[in-house]
Amino acid sequence: MFGCFNRKFKISEWQPPPDVREAFRRYAEGADHMTADQLLKFLVEYQREDGCSSADAEAIMQKVSLRRHHTTRRQGGLTLDDFFYFLFQDDLNGPINSQVHHDMTAPLHHYFIYTGHNSYLTGNQLSSDCSEIPIIRALENGVRGIELDLWPNSSKDNVHVLHGRTLTAPIPLIKCLTSIRDHAFVKSPYPVIITLEDHLTPQLQAKVAGMVTQIFGDMLYYPESEGLEEFPSPEALKHKIILSTKPPKEYLGSNKDGEKDSSEDEQLLRETSDPMPEPEADDKVNQIGSDQEDEDSDASRQKSGTLAAPEYKRLITIRAGNAKNGLRHALRNGADKVNRLSLNEQRLERAVTLYATDLVRFTQKSILRVFPKSIRVTSSNFKPTRGWMHGAQMVAFNMQGYGKSLWMMHGLFRANGGCGYVKKPDLLMMGGSDNEVFDPKLTLPVKKTLKVTVYMGDGWRLDFSHTHFDAYSPPDFYTKIYIVGVPADAAKKKTRVIEDDWTPYWDEDFAFPLTVPELALLRIEVREHNRSEKDDFGGQTCLPVSELRPGIRAVPLYDKKGQKFKSVRLLLRFQFE
Repeated sequence: MFGCFNRKFKISEWQPPPDVREAFRRYAEGADHMTADQLLKFLVEYQREDGCSSADAEAIMQKVSLRRHHTTRRQGGLTLDDFFYFLFQDDLNGPINSQVHHDMTAPLHHYFIYTGHNSYLTGNQLSSDCSEIPIIRALENGVRGIELDLWPNSSKDNVHVLHGRTLTAPIPLIKCLTSIRDHAFVKSPYPVIITLEDHLTPQLQAKVAGMVTQIFGDMLYYPESEGLEEFPSPEALKHKIILSTKPPKEYLGSNKDGEKDSSEDEQLLRETSDPMPEPEADDKVNQIGSDQEDEDSDASRQKSGTLAAPEYKRLITIRAGNAKNGLRHALRNGADKVNRLSLNEQRLERAVTLYATDLVRFTQKSILRVFPKSIRVTSSNFKPTRGWMHGAQMVAFNMQGYGKSLWMMHGLFRANGGCGYVKKPDLLMMGGSDNEVFDPKLTLPVKKTLKVTVYMGDGWRLDFSHTHFDAYSPPDFYTKIYIVGVPADAAKKKTRVIEDDWTPYWDEDFAFPLTVPELALLRIEVREHNRSEKDDFGGQTCLPVSELRPGIRAVPLYDKKGQKFKSVRLLLRFQFE
C-alpha cells in the first residue's frame, strides 16, 4: 500500500577541489602542464617535503604516467587531472612518513612498544581456541610484544599455552615458539619481547629453557651477567628475541641447620604440580582466567625451593617485579632498578588518580606494562591513551578485540614506518630543576593548532556493492573527526551530510588547538546517514598528529578490523600554525 521511495541514482565525476586547481595553476605557472622541476617546487614549498629531490619528482611523474596513460613519460609533464590523480594516491602522497625515522639508539624504555595481550587466543577470553595463527598475524602486523601463558599439560610432563582456569583449548608451547621464530621479523627488524606468564614447576621451567635456546638459537638475547644496568636499544637488538617474566625464587624457608629437608622438597614439588588455587572471594571480580599475572602468577613456584631452574632464570632479560609492598612504593623505589612492572587497567586508573607523576617518573627508567581487566571476557580493550600519556611503554591489547580502542592502537603504531617501536616524546623523558615531570592533568598553553580541510572522498563504489548502504539510492556520507590525547586536547567535529553521492565533496575546514600535540591522535570516521536506523560504517583511520605531513594528502581508510580498504580514501589538507 506504500509505494517504494526512489531517489535519483548518480555518480559524480571526479573534480579537483579549488585548492588543487589553484596549486596547479600557481606551480605550473599558468601552463597546461607541470614539469618535474615545478612539481619538485610544489613538493618542497607547499607539501613541506624538504628532503625531496629531482629524482623523487621524476619518479612520481613516471608512476602517474604509467598508471594513467600506460607509458613511462608523457610529453610536457603532468596535466591538472594527472596532478589531481597523484594527490589522491596514498602510496605516492600519504599522510605520514612510511619509513623508520625515529632515533632507534636509545634504551628500550624510551619507546612505546606495540604489545599484545593473550596473543594466542582466537576469540573470547573464556572458551575460544588457543592457536599460533593470532601470533603469526600479530607479528605480520608489526606487533613486537607477544604474551604466552605457560601451564603444565595434564600429565605434568610438558608445557601448554592456554588461558588458565578457563575453557580455552590449549596449544603446545613449542608450536608457539616455532611460529614466533619463523615470523618475528617479517614486518619489522626490531626486537620481539615474549612476555611469559609462568605457572610451571622448576623441571618444566628447565624444559622451557631448553626449548627456547634450541628453537631461537642466536636470535635469543640475554645478558651475560645477571641483571641489566641499562636496557639495550632497539637498534642494538635488531633481529633479536628477548624474554620477560618474573625470575623464579631461589628457595623458600630452611630447617634449623640451614638445609632444606628433602621430604619437604618433594611435598612442595607435588604442590606446584597441582592446579593454581582458587582466588579469594574479593579477587574473583578482578580475576577471570590468569590475568592476575604479575601480581601472583608465580605463587606456586615460590614454593619450589632450591629446585628453581638456573638455566631458565639466566634467559630472562626484562625482569618483572610486583607491587606487593604497595603501588606507590613500587613506583618510587622500583625505578632505581632495570625492571618491568605490570598493572591491569583498574590499577592504572587508581595510580593515575593518586600517583600520576610517580608513574611518569617510573617510566623514565623502567618499563610499565598495562593490560586489560579480566572481566573483559569478550576480548574488548580499554582506551590506550591513558597509559601512553603517563609513559607506559607496553600497553597490552587483545588484538582480536576490534573497536575504537584498537583503532587508536593501530593509529599510534602507524608511526615510525610501522616498525612497532615509537620514540616517546621528550616531555615524558625529561625532568625539571626540582625533579618535576610532565603531569597530563595540567592544562598547558596551546602549543600549536592543527587545521584540517576535508575536501572529498572516493572509492566506496569500488569496494562496496551498490546496495550496501541503501537499496534504492546512493549513500549519504559524512565525516567525523576526533582528537584523542590529553584531556585538554579532546575534541570532535563533523562535516555536513552529502546526500546521494558515491563521491562526496565537503570542502570544510576544522581547527584543533593542541596543548600536547606530541601525544595527540587524529581519529577519522566516515559514516552513512540513515534516517530510520543506526548510521552505517563507511571506514575509519587513526593517525599520530606528530607524524602528519603538511599539505594536501590522500588518507586511506580501514574497515572495522583494521584492514585497509583497497580503494576507499579521503582527500585532506593538514596545516600547522
